[in-house]
Amino acid sequence: MSPDSLTIGVGRAHGKAILLGEHAVVYGAPALAIPVPQLPVTATATRRPGPVSFAIARPGNPTMTLLATEGLRHLVAEFQQRAGIAEPIGADLLIDCAIPPGCGLGSSAACARASVLALADAFDRRLDGRQVFDIVQVAETVAHGQASGVDALTTGSASPLLFQAGTARDLVAGNGVLVIADSGTSGSTREAVDLVRRRAEQAPAAHEEFVRRVAQLTEAAARDLEHGRLTALGERMTENHELLRNAGISTDLIDALVESALAAGALGAKISGGGLGGCMIALAGEPAGAEAVAQRLRDAGAIRTWLVSHAR
Repeated sequence: MSPDSLTIGVGRAHGKAILLGEHAVVYGAPALAIPVPQLPVTATATRRPGPVSFAIARPGNPTMTLLATEGLRHLVAEFQQRAGIAEPIGADLLIDCAIPPGCGLGSSAACARASVLALADAFDRRLDGRQVFDIVQVAETVAHGQASGVDALTTGSASPLLFQAGTARDLVAGNGVLVIADSGTSGSTREAVDLVRRRAEQAPAAHEEFVRRVAQLTEAAARDLEHGRLTALGERMTENHELLRNAGISTDLIDALVESALAAGALGAKISGGGLGGCMIALAGEPAGAEAVAQRLRDAGAIRTWLVSHAR
C-alpha cells in the first residue's frame, strides 16, 4: 500500500465520572454517571500490512509510547470478528488520550471506544451502538476482571446516564457544577473489585445491605439530578461515600479531600470510580462556589481539578 493510498480512520471518546453506584453496579444496582468532555480521547488508525500496533500519548507525556495491552489485543480480534473481516487486518493505531490513567475517569474504556471507532472508520465498517459497546466490554473485562459496562457507555454519551444491567437511560440534568479532583495517587479497579468481592464472600448479609442501600441512593439521586434538587443530591453523594469508605474503597487522602470540599461549601462529596486512590467528586451549587471548592481541594493536596456542568 503506497503512502498516497493509505486509509485513515478516526474515532473519538471522552472521560466519565461516577456520581453514585460504583462497586454496587456490578451486582445489579444502578449507577449514575456523567460524561467528562473536558477529557477527550482521539484515536487515529492508519491501514497498512501487518498486525495492528498501538501507541499512546497521555497527559504530561506527549511523546507517543508503545502500548499493547491484552485488552486492546482482544479488542482487535473481537472487532475483526464482529465486522466480518476474514483476512488479517493491519494498522498503526495512535491514541491521544487526555485522561490520566488510574484515576477512575474511564481511561481504558475511552481508549478502547475511540480505537474501535477508528478501526471501523479505517476499514469502512458500520457498527451499531450495541456492537461498539460489546467490543469495548471485551477489552474492559480483560483489563479489570469484571466490568459493569457503565464506562463503556458513558465514554460515548453526551448526557448523564442512569445505568443498570447493561442498559442506560439518558438524563436531563438540572443546575449545578461538579468538581472532580485528582488525588495524585493511582488506584487499581481490578484490586478494588477483588476487594469488594472478597468482602461479599466473607460477609454476604452486609454486602447485600451495601448493594441495597447504594441502589436506593442512586435511584433517588437520579430523580434529584433531573429536578435540580441539589441539596438532596449532595447529601446522597456524601452518604454513598461513607458506604464506600466502610467497604474499604477510599483512602486517607480521598477522605481528607471529601472533608475539605464539604468545609468549602460543597453540597456533597465522595470518591469516584474504582477507588483505592484516583479521584473524588464534589457538587457545588453555582460556578463561583465550584471555583472556591476547587481551590480548597488543590490546597488540600489535589494535583488537578476539573469543573463539569450538565445543566439544562
